[in-house]
Amino acid sequence: MAMSPRLDLRQGQSLVMTPQLQQAIKLLQLSNLEVAAYVESELEQNPLLEHEEAEGAGEPVSTETEGADPGVGNSSAADETRLLDPIDGAAAERGEGETPLDTDFGNLWMPEDGDAGGGGNGSGEAFANWGSGGGGGGNGFDDSDNGIEQTLVRETTLRDHLLGQLNVDIADPVDRIIGAHLIDLLDDAGYLTGELAGVAAKLDCDVTRVEASLAHLQRLDPPGVFARDLKECLALQLRDRNRFDPAMQALVENLALLAKRDMAALARICGVDAEDLAQMVTEIKALNPKPGLVFDAGVAQPVVPDVLMRPAQGGGWHVELNQDTLPRVLVNTRYYAKVTKEAKNKEEKEFIAERFHSANWLVKSLHQRAQTILKVATEIVRQQDAFFRRGVRYLRPLVLRDIATAISMHESTVSRVTTNKFLSAPHGVYELKYFFTSSISSSDGGEAHSAEAVRFRIKALVDAEAPDDVLSDDKLVDILKAEGIDIARRTVAKYREALRIASSVQRRREKSLGI
Repeated sequence: MAMSPRLDLRQGQSLVMTPQLQQAIKLLQLSNLEVAAYVESELEQNPLLEHEEAEGAGEPVSTETEGADPGVGNSSAADETRLLDPIDGAAAERGEGETPLDTDFGNLWMPEDGDAGGGGNGSGEAFANWGSGGGGGGNGFDDSDNGIEQTLVRETTLRDHLLGQLNVDIADPVDRIIGAHLIDLLDDAGYLTGELAGVAAKLDCDVTRVEASLAHLQRLDPPGVFARDLKECLALQLRDRNRFDPAMQALVENLALLAKRDMAALARICGVDAEDLAQMVTEIKALNPKPGLVFDAGVAQPVVPDVLMRPAQGGGWHVELNQDTLPRVLVNTRYYAKVTKEAKNKEEKEFIAERFHSANWLVKSLHQRAQTILKVATEIVRQQDAFFRRGVRYLRPLVLRDIATAISMHESTVSRVTTNKFLSAPHGVYELKYFFTSSISSSDGGEAHSAEAVRFRIKALVDAEAPDDVLSDDKLVDILKAEGIDIARRTVAKYREALRIASSVQRRREKSLGI
């Protein structure tokens, strides 16, 4: 066979993901807040995109499940979707006064005539009267007596709280410097980090003086600060309560035995009976192992749901996207026509065309994302109707394939939609992934049970057990099988450990001691 270079022409097929398709997939797995941040970055780069700032730009993207059979819903996801796109690019071409809100779907609240929010008077007159201060309250924007800086409040930190006490309790300047340096060595929990010898060397003073300053600081509020370990922290709080007697001191020195629930050894070491030991343990549990965190100014950020649901009139559920976090953008076609006419060369025309194509694709991707999320969330609500009405015990086993088959989508699409998305239900906020659980077969041949529902049932049984009748894992298996749940003992033990429930031996020991 001769070996020589040659040219061949071949045909082939391959699947290639375009940048636009990659953008659509990326948007699909982002939450509404992340999408809003992404849209803001696109607005900075694309001059043809702009916010849709018109009041009432579009009807909320929503669906309803039928009231006659709440668990079934409509015949198809396409039929049950009533959609007016809040990010429709064609909105830029509508005439003035022509908005999607010309059609009333019955879910808009309109103020009464004469109300400040609208009606006959108009909002302009209301704001004019308010800003003029005609009410005598000086409530206009030009009110210089009450500046915004007068409404700001600074949270008191642990350091500020301790420095205030230091300046009052200690008069010696050297001791104040040592105290201020020790305050700077505290961590967020109020524990002292670093060695006293290092502090003495840095401040060029005697270690005994640093120790004396530390002993004085350990009496400050909150009790337990400036401790070097957990034992010292608990001891300082017990001294503040005048409860650090020899028996309690022995208990604090043997916290390892308390963690092991070895009450017999603790009672012997402390020299007390079981009743006194139970009371001492109760006092220990009432202490704060991290006293500095009471001054933690960090604000916990609440979860912002992406999908909202509420009971619909006549039965069923009303499902809609959270409009407060849904980004609204449109393509400014007027500006596009203007700059297209003024383009002078080929590079400018290509740039404008590329930006226009990118803007249109972004609007289309946002619209498709909204429809897909709504379709998936509606199907989840339809299949988990018993859970929303009756509680966790009625949570159905569900996998991605079930939702994908019902709405004619791929499992990977459903997986992306349910990633980092939250649903606000009447009795709580749940991640969409929460509704997908493995199944446990029924012992009587009936419908399978959700693993999450079984875990909830195990916790309920343990919480309701009597002190003289602690349920072992074998007993739990018998009870669950009597309820139609076919489950193995090792599975019960795994679920119990995941719920951080102690073994039956430990629970029996704790309940006998009253702890």
